[in-house]
Amino acid sequence: MKLAFWSTRFSQGKQAILKGSLALLATLTLFFGSDLLMPRAAAAYPFWAQQNYETPREATGRIVCANCHLAAKPVDVEVPQAVLPDTVFKAVVKIPYDLSAQQVQGNGELGGLNVGAVLMLPEGFKIAPEDRIPEEMKEEVGPGYLFQPYSETQDNVVLVGPLPGDQYQEIVFPVLSPDPAQDKSVHFGKYSVHLGGNRGRGQVYPTGEKSNNNVFNASVAGTIAQITKTDDNGYSIAIQSEDGNTVTETIPAGPQLMVSEGDQVVAGSALTSNPNVGGFGQKDAEIVLQSPNRVKGLIAFLAAVTLSQIMLVLKKKQIERVQAAEMNF
Repeated sequence: MKLAFWSTRFSQGKQAILKGSLALLATLTLFFGSDLLMPRAAAAYPFWAQQNYETPREATGRIVCANCHLAAKPVDVEVPQAVLPDTVFKAVVKIPYDLSAQQVQGNGELGGLNVGAVLMLPEGFKIAPEDRIPEEMKEEVGPGYLFQPYSETQDNVVLVGPLPGDQYQEIVFPVLSPDPAQDKSVHFGKYSVHLGGNRGRGQVYPTGEKSNNNVFNASVAGTIAQITKTDDNGYSIAIQSEDGNTVTETIPAGPQLMVSEGDQVVAGSALTSNPNVGGFGQKDAEIVLQSPNRVKGLIAFLAAVTLSQIMLVLKKKQIERVQAAEMNF
C-alpha cells in the first residue's frame, strides 16, 4: 500500500513539474517573441506585413499595411505606358510629406519620419540585377540595393524601407520585364501595378494594441480625479465614474494631454491630442508588355498608309495636270 501511495505521489509530482516547465516555456516564448512587449519602432515596417500575411493585397484590393497605418495620405507611382520584353525600366514611387513634420518615436521623443513601400509588380516582373541596370539609372536608384522580395516565391512583390523620409521621398525601382519567349507563363498584354506607401509610424501593432502614436480616449464617463506622471514619462489618469467607481487610464509617453484634474469627460472623448503626422496610401497603375512584332507590324502599317496617301496625292496632281492640258486644246 505504501509503495503504491508513494508511486502515485511521484507520478503526480512529475506531471506537476512537466506542466510548470511547459508554462514557463510558453511564457518565455511569448515574452521574447511578442512585438507588443518588445516593439520594434522603425524596423517594424514593412516586415510585420511580411511576417503576418501571405500576400500584401487582400481580396478587397486593400493593401494590408492599412491595418496598422490608419491615416490616409497620398502616394504616386509612375511607370511607362508600355515596355518591351527583357528590358530594364524605372518605376518611380513618390511618398510626399511636410519635411518639417516630426513624429512621436517609441520612447515618446520627437524625431524625423521614416518611409516605406510595397510595390506589387505583375507576374514575371522583378527587380533588375545590378549588372543589367544602365549607369545613368544607377545614379537615380542610389548606392546599394534597398529592395527585397516579399517572399521566396514572390520576387515580383518588392519591399523597401524603413528609410529616412527626408532622403527618400522619391524611390526609383529598377524593374526587369519578362520575356514570353523564355517564360511561357507570361503573355503579352496589359497588367496592373499596385503600390502601397507610408510615412511615419503606425497606430496599431499587429497584436491589436495601440502604439503611442495615437489618440487615447476615456473608457467611461466621469470626473478626472487625479493625473500622475509615470516613470516612463507617460501618465496615469484616474477617472471617477458616475456610479462611484474609479477607472485608471494609462497613457504612454508621447501624446500630449488635453485634460486636467477636475474636468468632466464622456465615454469615448479624447484625453490626448493626435500625435500622428504620417499615414498610408495606395495607388494602382497599368503597364503593357508589348510584343516587338506588334511594334514592327504597326510601323509597317503606318508606313504603308503614309505611302498610299502620298501616291494618291501624286496621282491626283497628275490627273489635274492632264485635265488642264486637255482644256487648253
